[in-house]
Amino acid sequence: MKTLIAAYSGVLRGERQAEADRSQRSHGGPALSREGSGRWGTGSSILSALQDLFSVTWLNRSKVEKQLQVISVLQWVLSFLVLGVACSAILMYIFCTDCWLITVLYFTWLVFDWNTPKKGGRRSQWVRNWAVWRYFRDYFPIQLVKTHNLLTTRNYIFGYHPHGIMGLGAFCNFSTEATEVSKKFPGIRPYLATLAGNFRLPVLREYLMSGGICPVNRDTIDYLLSKNGSGNAIIIVVGGAAESLSSMPGKNAVTLRNRKGFVKLALRHGADLVPMYSFGENEVYKQVIFEEGSWGRWVQKKFQKYIGFAPCIFHGRGLFSSDTWGLVPYSKPITTVVGEPITIPKLEHPTQQDIDLYHTMYMEALVKLFDKHKTKFGLLETEVLEVN
Repeated sequence: MKTLIAAYSGVLRGERQAEADRSQRSHGGPALSREGSGRWGTGSSILSALQDLFSVTWLNRSKVEKQLQVISVLQWVLSFLVLGVACSAILMYIFCTDCWLITVLYFTWLVFDWNTPKKGGRRSQWVRNWAVWRYFRDYFPIQLVKTHNLLTTRNYIFGYHPHGIMGLGAFCNFSTEATEVSKKFPGIRPYLATLAGNFRLPVLREYLMSGGICPVNRDTIDYLLSKNGSGNAIIIVVGGAAESLSSMPGKNAVTLRNRKGFVKLALRHGADLVPMYSFGENEVYKQVIFEEGSWGRWVQKKFQKYIGFAPCIFHGRGLFSSDTWGLVPYSKPITTVVGEPITIPKLEHPTQQDIDLYHTMYMEALVKLFDKHKTKFGLLETEVLEVN
């Protein structure tokens, strides 16, 4: 700004000097100075100053946007990891103060509202359209690729692969409108299914339900596929906690070969299966991988068996620098490709042969989807999807 003011002052001085020169010539005298002739050069300095100013402004704005993107991602990571526990502790503290009635009222209401998550929750279009999710999307960036139309007269089970550490692509694409899922699949209501234990934690459950997230259990899926009309799409991260344990940059592997429960549910309700692959999901965090038989893997499997999730030792970048370690994921593109739906018949009592048949069809469709799109998103033609 100082540069701009100085340049403008130079123009004024040049114009005053030019006026003095014209007056002197009209009286037959020589020009007093040649500075007036430089006013156009000074005008160029204003243009240069403006360019510098706009350049600095753009750089500052770009830097601010990048920080907003980092903060938007970090708030979700911290919400996912500690919001439920933190709010539980806060409510217990409030209960021990003069404001104890707040805690009593919340938990009383919680008792009456306990089964709401099992019925699809309370999605909020206002929350799903928050600007923070657009910053979240642009940080990586994340995009959703549609390959086929979906009929609103059918229900669907989407299989999301791979899990990654936190399933960030699944959250952004299906629990927010940042990638315009409702416009790409009009008439389809997505429900991202996650651990039922998250819905036992105060406040966190409300946050999750507002985005259209529901528990991944049989009661919830049965309700959404049989008592909630048509046009429902339940997104299941099929590999679950077991798949997250093998998540690492450069690896494309899914845990699927013995995961057949989602196929059985699809057959019982006649819900079409839709395979998805999220390229880049494994790239955003680095993880310490414990070998089979090690004490670390033993602990992880025990947690997975009795609690439902497997604790991972992972890291991303720091809040202020990509050269330090922290909880912020690395800024790597995540592209979720939604494949062609597999038409599933309705069989109230599917046999194991029926389940195996459609499970095989699903695995083949997923591998085909991966092979068709892998080179578009940075993988070599020789890259093979590992199905475990």
